[in-house]
Amino acid sequence: MTYLLALDQGTSSSRSIVFNKQGRIVAMAQRELTQIYPQPGWVEHDPLEIWRTQLATAREALAKAGITAREVRTLGITNQRETTVLWNRKTGIPVHNAIVWQDRRAEPTCVDLRARGLAPTIKAKTGLLIDAYFSGTKLKWILDHVPGARQQAAHGELAFGTVDSWLIWQLTHGAVHATDVSNASRTMLFNVHSNQWDVELLQALDIPANLLPSIKPSSALFGVVSSDLLGAAIPIGGVAGDQQSALFGQACFKPGMVKNTYGTGCFMLMHTGHHFQTSTNGLITTSAAQTTALPEFAMEGSVFVGGAVVQWLRDGLHAITSSAEVQALAESVPDAGGVMVVPAFTGLGAPYWKPDARGSITGLSRGSTLAHIARAALESIAFQSAALLQAMSRDAVQAGGLAVAELRVDGGACVNNLLMQFQADLLGIPVLRPAVIETTALGAAYLAGLSTGVFQSSDELGSLWRAERRFEPTVAPRYAAELMARWEHAVRQTVLPTER
Repeated sequence: MTYLLALDQGTSSSRSIVFNKQGRIVAMAQRELTQIYPQPGWVEHDPLEIWRTQLATAREALAKAGITAREVRTLGITNQRETTVLWNRKTGIPVHNAIVWQDRRAEPTCVDLRARGLAPTIKAKTGLLIDAYFSGTKLKWILDHVPGARQQAAHGELAFGTVDSWLIWQLTHGAVHATDVSNASRTMLFNVHSNQWDVELLQALDIPANLLPSIKPSSALFGVVSSDLLGAAIPIGGVAGDQQSALFGQACFKPGMVKNTYGTGCFMLMHTGHHFQTSTNGLITTSAAQTTALPEFAMEGSVFVGGAVVQWLRDGLHAITSSAEVQALAESVPDAGGVMVVPAFTGLGAPYWKPDARGSITGLSRGSTLAHIARAALESIAFQSAALLQAMSRDAVQAGGLAVAELRVDGGACVNNLLMQFQADLLGIPVLRPAVIETTALGAAYLAGLSTGVFQSSDELGSLWRAERRFEPTVAPRYAAELMARWEHAVRQTVLPTER
């Protein structure tokens, strides 16, 4: 048997999954990660805890699979994107906690960049909007606020990385300082056209180039895991940020193919091939996972509150006692009874970009119950995702592309049949749930397998993809359009009067 090991380092946990050559899960291990909130709007992780939990799950997954590291052909890494780590090259000790992607402390730097008129340059070179979401501004904050950090950086004593680079460094005992194009593209420091760090952007953020990792395609040999860690040396053959890895794991290799991940938030990506397409509908452009040195791109939209709305039903409204109950409660009524929930708890992301919007419940009547609100909350995940796909479709048509034919889905909330059926009804296209919904880790395994000869081509990987269930639209397009019109009306109610 041929085995592949995927390290899936996420925001809330570290996981490791052993796959066989057919892309099926053999064993899995997971450990939660401590969330650190120093003050409102700040989110941190302990980088050493990230490493300890990731190593522990790798060892545990191998033990559960009943195999040794010698039986693992290659290892792939996928990770929470944008989260920023800065550490000492000699000691390997971080100079500060990791600043997590959700963290907003770098917003003053973003205000300054916008005021300096750099937004068009940054969008043209990186495909990104200026936002504290991305790594470059977080790195600048650490350099500016940690005593001695700038001096150490000037002397070449420090190394920067997103979580993938941090794990590679640890797995190789400091022998390799590298990242892949998909993670680099989330830093706001990387030119996605040339696949290189951009000197002008580094100067704009006052970041020394000697901090930065080398950049490789997502499917490449990044180094070898030190044999003392897992029991044998394993080639690190693939690395990709979580959403690009999921796109790859869903076998969305061709322009126009789209996947949506239903997690705490929702992340939708459309592959655009070698074409760098700038959105006019509120989306960003990012590097897709690449198997060669030739740039590949994707359009991306993010929903801030997806599955997290179910946690709000449980912890905020106490409508349910566990997340698993939401489908039964929602199905206890035939529809939402006109109720609309817009979960803009932290503003609205793509395609609206309204940071000051706040959540709302509209359409209430005397007959409204908790079940109606629960159904409306669940449907809000589909409404937000439908708005993303409509924006993507408009961009695709404007660029002379084809209409989206289907949506491939993954992530924890995609197991909810009611939600997936409603999603298909809103979109008017089939929604396909794969046999393996752990597509983020699967993508990392596939990328690693390609570079080490386990797989010969993306066509071979595409043939391994299997749908577990296909949800076909069951309502008339006119009715779906009416529902979306009601949703857009509800969204407008979340914006403060001064912003309308």
